[in-house]
Amino acid sequence: QVQLVESGGGSVQAGGSLRLSCAASRYTYGTSGDYGMAWFRQTPGKEREGVAAISPRGGAIAYADSVKGRFAISRDNAKNTLYLQMNSLKPEDTAMYYCAARAGWPGSTWTRENEYDSWGQGTQVTVSS
Repeated sequence: QVQLVESGGGSVQAGGSLRLSCAASRYTYGTSGDYGMAWFRQTPGKEREGVAAISPRGGAIAYADSVKGRFAISRDNAKNTLYLQMNSLKPEDTAMYYCAARAGWPGSTWTRENEYDSWGQGTQVTVSS
């Protein structure tokens, strides 16, 4: 497992941009390059939704259809940091955004919450129309 701390959330008008960061530390196994990581989001009363995921060395990336072409996930293993660049934000992107991690890469099941054993506390993103 690993300790994760998100930052970068805030309030923005529709069409604007935000960049989320997730700082990882206290790895119980390996290093940053051994962990697949993902961003999820959740609104009150709804299930947590997988937004984007990236493999341990960045060779594989996946996005939810709802964010393709607008969001970009990336990582810097030397800095133990995961990023989510969010452009052309819409009011429906409003949610609490969570960073998640697991050893290895889950592949096609990357959207499943139970594929990940480490979670951050979340950072709120609010998009106004």
